Amino acid sequence: MISAADLQAAELAALLAFHADAGVEWLLEDQPVDRIAEFEAMRAAHAARQGSGDAPARSTDDRQPPSGNAGARNAARAAPREIAAPAVAMPDGQAVAEASAAAAGATTLDELRAAMEGFGGCNLKNSARGLVFAQGNMQPSIMVIGPMPNADDDREGLPFSGRQGAMLDRMLAGIGLARTDVLLSNVIPWRPPGNRVPSVPESDICRPFIERQIALAAPNHLLILGNFAARFFFGGTQTIHQMRGEWRQMEIGGRKIAALATLHPQDLAAAPISKRLAWQDLLAFRAGLTGSTERID
Repeated sequence: MISAADLQAAELAALLAFHADAGVEWLLEDQPVDRIAEFEAMRAAHAARQGSGDAPARSTDDRQPPSGNAGARNAARAAPREIAAPAVAMPDGQAVAEASAAAAGATTLDELRAAMEGFGGCNLKNSARGLVFAQGNMQPSIMVIGPMPNADDDREGLPFSGRQGAMLDRMLAGIGLARTDVLLSNVIPWRPPGNRVPSVPESDICRPFIERQIALAAPNHLLILGNFAARFFFGGTQTIHQMRGEWRQMEIGGRKIAALATLHPQDLAAAPISKRLAWQDLLAFRAGLTGSTERID
């Protein structure tokens, strides 16, 4: 068995990143646990429940603990530990209603962030490190929206961090934009465990928050990234390859907004040949930044 002490710093960092990407949130217990003592206690309890004619098996708790500090330590290890139960989300319908009320009550993006941080109706919040809120220009003409935070975003607390964020920066730079020019956000503000696709109820619960975020930011143009986000806003079951590159009109917060979908940086990392398609979409997006309303009316 390889010990962490045998690994170089770069190897250990890569291993920790691998575990985080796989959804592992804790590598060590807060306190040492005597698993052997736990097993013996469970086996003794099971034998007692069998109700056989034989005398029940002796529990390790029946033995006299060693004297001195060692006995106290062993007793503490064998004692059952209290594990805090995760918060249980409310029923889906109630959660959607409360999310809608919380979002509607926010009059600024700062208030919306505070409302989302205090909201407890989505189970995704229980497994994520924290909220990943919008970042960038808070009074944008352009808003870029992806599907959900990944492991890098969850660690940093910022959307589009790590390698995917660096690729998005290059995509924006190709059409003369920088991260500080736009508002970056995600449909889902909490990372799903193991980067799984959010369920329909989870998406419904998060919808009021992203729609209110768009309404408060009041952008003129939306760049939608990836299959999940495109289906979320445009509806239907088409793939991103069928929805990409076409200007559409969305109405959010009483405003009509021009939106165009393209491939997510993760799609481009998985299939580099698709970069030419994304480049075509970005050129169409840049051309539509002036007069795009006429294009889609």
